[in-house]
Amino acid sequence: MNISAKDRFLNIAHFKSHDLCLPSSFFLFWPETLILWMEAGAPEMIRNGKGRIKFFRLDHARFLWELHSGLEVAYYELKGQRYTYFITPIIPRYESRIIGEDEHSMIMTNEAGQKMMIHKVHAGNMPMYLDYPVRDKASWETIKKRLNPESAGRWPVAWDEYVKKFYNRDYPVGLSVGSFFGFLREWTGLERLLFWMYDEPSLVEDMMDHMVFFEGVIIKRVLKNIKIDFAFLWEDMAYKAGPMISPEMFRKFVMPRCLKITELLRREGVDIIFVDSDGNIDKLIPLWLECGVNGFWPLEVAAGMDAVAIRKKYGKEVILAGNIDKRQLTKGRDSIRNEVMAKVPFLLEQSGYFPCIDHLVPPDVPFENFIYFLNLVREICGLEKIDSYSPI
Repeated sequence: MNISAKDRFLNIAHFKSHDLCLPSSFFLFWPETLILWMEAGAPEMIRNGKGRIKFFRLDHARFLWELHSGLEVAYYELKGQRYTYFITPIIPRYESRIIGEDEHSMIMTNEAGQKMMIHKVHAGNMPMYLDYPVRDKASWETIKKRLNPESAGRWPVAWDEYVKKFYNRDYPVGLSVGSFFGFLREWTGLERLLFWMYDEPSLVEDMMDHMVFFEGVIIKRVLKNIKIDFAFLWEDMAYKAGPMISPEMFRKFVMPRCLKITELLRREGVDIIFVDSDGNIDKLIPLWLECGVNGFWPLEVAAGMDAVAIRKKYGKEVILAGNIDKRQLTKGRDSIRNEVMAKVPFLLEQSGYFPCIDHLVPPDVPFENFIYFLNLVREICGLEKIDSYSPI
């Protein structure tokens, strides 16, 4: 019996199935990765999302990106190269403009209002951030005006037609429900935000409280018309050694606001709530569980995250995705097999796990290695392999 991607996703997230589900929402690639793969002979169809889903045989999982409620990837093109940065849900966005450049680098302000330096020689590298749009209360008030949940451009004009797209669907739909620490860091810079938590706590609280209002309006309007299967927070509030803020600061600033969002979601029947944070989040997991968050991605191996250990510690309290070390995919097949076999069979048997790379697939991963990873996971589940260069 064929099971839809939606039912397979929900069954696994609710620990009712040991099937394999590879949601496309967890399979993200740096633009440079796809370009290099196609230059090496990979099918042109992987250039776009639908083509990748079909070729890699992923399970279609759709975000409501049109509402601009969460973090989005933005690009700047220079001489045929794409440079990547991230943008928060501000509307209207800032005007991108070049401030200065030489043969090695370019300084510009981007659509997020950030000042950044791009290295021309090392195409594809993340930019160096030089300044941020929020420097004080006055500049926060300017940003706040761009965070109007009812602003023109945030909602599809033909809303009724948009809603109809999600009738009788066979794939899961997710809603990005924002961020607290993560968005603030994008607006102020990490150092300024950390100092403000001590020196300007009322300003930090005002920023976070506005995000509760902003996301609450969007959530209520969406859930009135569209059945959502999962929600997603973006935080990125940890690094290799652990969280960027103490548990005390988390409880003071983040927890009460996050609870308002998750309680709203759960009242409306959304009980799969993921958080995306790089770094070592071991000390944050119990705090997020208290906040009503139960899904964790990408579980970065380089930062010491271990999905097997997390499953053994928390059992069915947590839904897991990721934790396949992207560094191992740059090596030979033995390294990939060792990585996959040490985790995937156990985690699939326990259920509540979606196997994927621990974040975006980087350019140094060869196409054939990525195919081998997918085929290895499919082999564990008794599924036929993907032909490296022939779409189904």
